[in-house]
Amino acid sequence: MDSKKLALACRELADNKKAENLVVLDVRKISTVTDYFVIATGTSEPHLRAIENEILRGLQDDHGLKPNQSEGTAQSNWVVVDFFDVIVHIMRPEVRERYDLEGLWTDAAQVKPPAPRKKAEPKAPDVAETPKATKIPKAVKTKTKTKAVASEQ
Repeated sequence: MDSKKLALACRELADNKKAENLVVLDVRKISTVTDYFVIATGTSEPHLRAIENEILRGLQDDHGLKPNQSEGTAQSNWVVVDFFDVIVHIMRPEVRERYDLEGLWTDAAQVKPPAPRKKAEPKAPDVAETPKATKIPKAVKTKTKTKAVASEQ
């Protein structure tokens, strides 16, 4: 998998767990350390863990990829997952604001995710395809009572 597809896959997996303010930065022209940064915000320790686990499991299960290294914990409010060509930063809002990675890498181009695919709208049935209405008797009289009749067709 090329590094851009990996970065976008990490972004999508983080989005699956409702990560906030997702940003993918293309740092290939300004860094020799990595190709892309994926930056995501989690609102709590469990949220940070959920985002990290979704990325790790998703890439392992779908692509057989494991990170080269992982640093930090949800308790430290910043988790870094290093896939060599892509480095994922998952942070609490106050940590993200304090370290301002987007500001630090302001010369990096932001990679926009692909536009979501439109679902095909259901086709309206043709008049010829519409089943004809059938009359169902409302009631049938018998000697003692009137009974409702349900017609199964």
